[in-house]
Amino acid sequence: MAAQRPLPLYTSRSTVRALKIKTVTYSREPLEGVPRGEAFITPADGRYAPFWVNEPWAMKNRPQPGGYFVVHADGHQSFSPANAFESGYSRLED
Repeated sequence: MAAQRPLPLYTSRSTVRALKIKTVTYSREPLEGVPRGEAFITPADGRYAPFWVNEPWAMKNRPQPGGYFVVHADGHQSFSPANAFESGYSRLED
C-alpha cells in the first residue's frame, strides 16, 4: 500500500487501521457485469494517496465506495461495508 502517512486508528474488540473508500476502479473490463482485475482504491480522505490492491484480494473482498479498506494488527487486509464498520469501530486520535 502506498499511503504516505499511517492510516487512522479505530477500535472495537481490536484496533485496526482503516481508510474510507471514495472510488474503486478495476484494471480489467467487467465480465458479465462482475468487476475483475486489480483494484485502484482512492481514499475519501485526500491526505492519503490512492493505491492498488491485487486481483485475488479484490475478487475476494469486492471493495465498494463508501466502505472501508481495513488493515488488522497482524497485517491482514480486508474490506468492510460502511454500516458494519461504523457500527463496530470508534475513531481514535493519532
